[in-house]
Amino acid sequence: MCHPNQFQVNEAWVAFKLNDRPIHTEQDGDFDFFALMDAASCFILSSASVSARSAGPSKLESRRLLKQGKAHKKRWPKTLFVPSEQPATFMAAEAERQGIAVVRISEDQLLPFIGEAKQGFRERFG
Repeated sequence: MCHPNQFQVNEAWVAFKLNDRPIHTEQDGDFDFFALMDAASCFILSSASVSARSAGPSKLESRRLLKQGKAHKKRWPKTLFVPSEQPATFMAAEAERQGIAVVRISEDQLLPFIGEAKQGFRERFG
């Protein structure tokens, strides 16, 4: 199992969905919230709301998430971890286009990184 202390800051990022179930809004429908986190510090670099009807962030949303992450760190990481259970086709493609190695890994193995953020989101938004 991976753990934050195995990484240096900006060595690896984690892309993941914060919510377990779509967040419903009357006006705009259902949304999922995706986040990009630094693996070592567990700092959320960027986040975006994405229509729950889509299969993860679009090409444009993926590019924006990654560019916002780079704006914080001033460079790309070596690796992007993506939960194997989550669709992130465009996110993976955009990361690879930037020279970032994409590693698909079980969300259970990413819990040491993302567990606290997911729990906080769950407490705030249900």
